[in-house]
Parts: sequence; C-alpha cells; structure tokens
Amino acid sequence: MKKIILGGLALIALAATLQSALPKGDDIITKEDGMTVVNTTELGKDVVGYVATTPLKIYIQKNKVVKVEALKNQETPKYFVKVKKQLLDKWNDKKVSEAAKMKVDGVTGATFSSDAVIKNVQLGLEYYQKNK
Repeated sequence: MKKIILGGLALIALAATLQSALPKGDDIITKEDGMTVVNTTELGKDVVGYVATTPLKIYIQKNKVVKVEALKNQETPKYFVKVKKQLLDKWNDKKVSEAAKMKVDGVTGATFSSDAVIKNVQLGLEYYQKNK
C-alpha cells in the first residue's frame, strides 16, 4: 500500500514539475481598445536606466505606432518626467518598420533613462515585426 501511495505522490510531483516547465502564453503582445499593444516588461528585463528597468507599452494600429506609454518604474521622477514629455512621442504616427530603425536622441539630463526607453522601443517594435 505504501508503494502505491508513494508512486502516486511521485507522479503528482512529476506532473506539477512538467506543468510549470511548459511555456506560458505570450503576454508581450495583447489587444487593447482595438489596438495591438506590445509590453516590454519581459523583453526589456535586462535593459536598465539610471536606477532600474523602464518598461513600456507600445500601442500599434494599422501598422503604425499610436503611442508609447511608460509603465511603473523606479527611475528618478524628476528626470523621468523629462523623458516622458520629450521622448515618448517621437515614434507616434510612424510606420512600425520606420520607427524600429529611427535614431532618436536622448534627453539631456536623463541620458541613462532615455537610452533605456529607446532600447525598449526598439526591442518592442522588433518583437512586433517578428510575431505579429
């Protein structure tokens, strides 16, 4: 009887391990308000600004960037507000292929944060092009 119970428990443990190893659904590209949204939280997990990562949502409709939105981050608010005001709209109304290749200047005084945002946009748009 003990062997049957131990064997059953071993099978349950194995099944749980295999289930956790299966790939999760793609939460990087989703739909929101009729637009395709690329979330760079996972894509840009190694892209660090001045303090930490700078995740974004990139809204795309009809193969054009509608807007880039900053998600919650740990960057210094005083400087990141400059990035939000001066940088995030640079890709608006551009075709995805054009926006992905753009050379965008960072914001003076917020260089690390700017570089991280630019890299996140590039990663997000490249991912979109490969997976749309």
